[in-house]
Amino acid sequence: MAMGSSDGAAARRHAAMLGIGTANPTGILVPQDVFADNLFRVTNSDHLPELKEKLKRICEKSGIEKRHFHLTEETLAAHPELLDRELPSLDTRVDMTVDAVPKLAQCAAAKAIAEWGRPAADITHLVFGTYSACQAPTADLRLAALLGLRPMVSRTMLSLHGCYGGGRALSLAKELAENNRGARVLVACSEMTLVCFGAPDGGNIVGHALFGDGEGAVVVGAGPFLDGEQGPIFEMVSATQTTIPRTEHALGMRVSGGGIDFHLAIQVPTLVGQSVEPCLLDAFRGIIVDDDDAPPPCSGNGNGNGRWNDLFWAVHPGGRPILDNIDKVLMLEPEKLAASRHVLREYGNMSGATIVFVLDELRRGRSPLPEWGALLAFGPGITIEAMVLRCPR
Repeated sequence: MAMGSSDGAAARRHAAMLGIGTANPTGILVPQDVFADNLFRVTNSDHLPELKEKLKRICEKSGIEKRHFHLTEETLAAHPELLDRELPSLDTRVDMTVDAVPKLAQCAAAKAIAEWGRPAADITHLVFGTYSACQAPTADLRLAALLGLRPMVSRTMLSLHGCYGGGRALSLAKELAENNRGARVLVACSEMTLVCFGAPDGGNIVGHALFGDGEGAVVVGAGPFLDGEQGPIFEMVSATQTTIPRTEHALGMRVSGGGIDFHLAIQVPTLVGQSVEPCLLDAFRGIIVDDDDAPPPCSGNGNGNGRWNDLFWAVHPGGRPILDNIDKVLMLEPEKLAASRHVLREYGNMSGATIVFVLDELRRGRSPLPEWGALLAFGPGITIEAMVLRCPR
């Protein structure tokens, strides 16, 4: 069946974002220009001056100005096992996150639900994404209780998807909303770096410079829309997931007795840049709209045809080199990734939650957005999530 029809039914069938909320922990806010000094001081690592200078150089080039963290110096002083990878600390980290991760999610989810305009009890599905919680009952159940969701809410937990987790959660929410009449899906992504924090050792230096803590939430639903319900913010027209072959070695996470270890190869920005355009074309290919509507740029013709600048862009800011490579490959005008660069500058990389911050920044912009847009998120695999978005007219 075609996606479009002359009576506009396609637009009603497409899922849409109906409420967006973000939150950050109130622990500490660290300016990037003092981060290296603070880190080496609190971890008693000042005997490694060369490594400290390396981290300072990475921080200076990161495009980040500040980041939020749940973990405080007082907590580190009480738990020295968090500093030494040779000491078992996984139990400590799990105990700390079991309540903190869903409570942070509650803050952003409450904002999204309030904007949506309906009672929390009207949520039918919950999709929770995190790499920061490793215990059952899981964080989604705890969040459902904190929000007062109905006992029969259908819950799905997405664990260890990393930086593409927000894109995956939104894609799943789109499918649930479009295939369950009347469904209203709450997406929540909550991330805390305390599960992977440790003294700098050279292997984790890039992660120390990039990652911060945050939570993003989105309410997703498909028409017909209900009385008192926020109208669509972004329609979710088409979504794809692509794994770049033979890149498992380049980006990953591993749970160990000392917490979660990140592996980030220097080739990641290049690999993402080389693969992003085919993923976008796959997401746009075959989209059909109403007879009275203009087709989306870059759809159905097998190539971008120089029209990527006709779109608005919600791109996960995994790091400054990733954004720079996408700019270069797609030949984007400087302002096209402004929302992503703003979020990177103000918050750093908050893994799967970050894409929600970018969506929130986009919709709050002073200038009207183009009708059509694209969402991109990247993570372990290397996996690329792509979604075609549309601003309701």
